[in-house]
Amino acid sequence: MNISARNLDFKELNEQIKAVGEDVCINNCYGQRFIGTGLKGRTLTINGTPGNALGAYLDGAVIEVNGSVQDAVGDTMNNGKIIIHGNAGDALGYAMRGGGIFIRGDAGYRTGIHMKEYKDKKPAIIIGGKVGSFLGEYLAGGLIVVLGIGSEDVPVGNFTGTGMHGGRIFIRTDKEPTGLPSQVTAGLASDEDLREITPYIHEFADYFSMDAELLTKDRFYVLKPNGKNPYKQLYTAN
Repeated sequence: MNISARNLDFKELNEQIKAVGEDVCINNCYGQRFIGTGLKGRTLTINGTPGNALGAYLDGAVIEVNGSVQDAVGDTMNNGKIIIHGNAGDALGYAMRGGGIFIRGDAGYRTGIHMKEYKDKKPAIIIGGKVGSFLGEYLAGGLIVVLGIGSEDVPVGNFTGTGMHGGRIFIRTDKEPTGLPSQVTAGLASDEDLREITPYIHEFADYFSMDAELLTKDRFYVLKPNGKNPYKQLYTAN
């Protein structure tokens, strides 16, 4: 079913999406917030620019945006897929705990903040371009992959991995990341490391009509929590 979001506020639009009960294509989207909140078992295609908190608490649905998105996409997302053919704003995947987010272009500050995993639930964020500062802030689990397509420098901002105590961050670059906090270690990704992210890169390439083999043959650095110098503020002092 097609819905035109023109002249609809976010409440009216979301009420229509919920009432339909089937796959929906939204046209003329201009900043309406909270689209797809808690959605499960359906596909939502959006033409335009949705507002903040797209796919918040998503629980198994697929959301695809032919355009860019604003802040807090996938906030506390539990399962499903979010596919963005443009750029993303700040706090992408905040507290995300399952599913996958795939961004064709760049993402803003605090991508993957407070991401976590539990048992077989491992969230993943794949960024095609570059990201802003505080990538993976307080990361507790899951995978973040920054492909840096078109970037001539390390495609991340400052303070990457601040407070990181779980999960892993992969960065496709020829230059070793510098200026990392003491609770993070960085090294070249091994063949075993790359096997973990290769399926996600192939999925990314399928969504955006790219060559996965070209992306996976390049050098990746992997960032991990430093077990010898953990993030002490998370623990109560004896």
